[in-house]
This record gives sequence, C-alpha cells and structure tokens, in this order.
Amino acid sequence: MRLFLCLGLLLSSTVVCAQDWGPLQFLVGRWTGEGTGVPGEASGGFSFAPHLQGKILVRKNFADYPPAAGKPGFRHDDLMVVYRDESQRLRAMYFDNEGHVISYTVKPIESGGVVLESEGPQNVTRYRMTYRASSADRVRIGFEIAPPGKDFAGYIEATARRERTVVPR
Repeated sequence: MRLFLCLGLLLSSTVVCAQDWGPLQFLVGRWTGEGTGVPGEASGGFSFAPHLQGKILVRKNFADYPPAAGKPGFRHDDLMVVYRDESQRLRAMYFDNEGHVISYTVKPIESGGVVLESEGPQNVTRYRMTYRASSADRVRIGFEIAPPGKDFAGYIEATARRERTVVPR
C-alpha cells in the first residue's frame, strides 16, 4: 500500500510539471546572462518555474550593475507571475525593487519567442519585454519603454544561456 501511495505522489508531481506554458515554455529553467543599456552594463540571471501545482509560472530575475562613470553599483531584483485569466489568455504581473507594478499581456511572436506588453492607455508610460530563442539554450532579451504619447525605445538588450543541471551519479 505504501508503495502505491509513494508512486501516486511521484506521478502526481510529474503531472504538475507538465503544464503547457505555450509561447513561454522554452524559457522554463535557469538562465545566466549579460546585458547593456541605459542603466549600464550588467550581469545577472533569471529563472522561470511552475508554482502552485502548475497554475502559475514564476520568473525571478536579478541584474548586478557595477560602479561606472562615478556612479555607485546597484542591484535590480524583480519577480513576475504569469497566469491564465478566465478566458485562458496568458497574462503577467511584474513587481520590482524600484516599486514598479506592471500588468502585461503575453503573446507569441512568429520568429520563435514571446512579447510581454504592458496594458494601459497611450497617456501613461508603457513597457515591453521580448524574448527570442536564438537556439535551444540561448535567448535574446529586449526591454523597451514608451513615455506617454511616444513610441517604444530600447532600454536594455541582453543575452542569456540556459544553465545546465548536473545530475549526481
């Protein structure tokens, strides 16, 4: 009986990980990368992992900016929760250590990737994140900002590589 119970628990946890995150599926895992842009050059990493029995996908991200041009170094941390709304459309809520809280729509792009665009009228600052797979283990990332009434302009460009998990023998 214990064997069946343990087997049942093992199988149910496998099903949890099998949630299909559509255009975001290729991002599930841990990533390390580098980037450059308006805030400066940085190194960091992020992960996308299912939580709450596969009902949400959580991205945890950090970027370390070293001191440059007389400015002190700093660290950026953010967390994003991806979920399916009542119509099963992908949405995301973003939070960071600078106090930003941003609601995003999530849409696939034809070239193999995904774009997250903030929701809201043209008279507020808008944000757009784009992830493009350049191979199975590499991704290009763009982050753009559009001030009220203006077009999007690049803010950060980055590349990341998937971290390999070493399984002990």
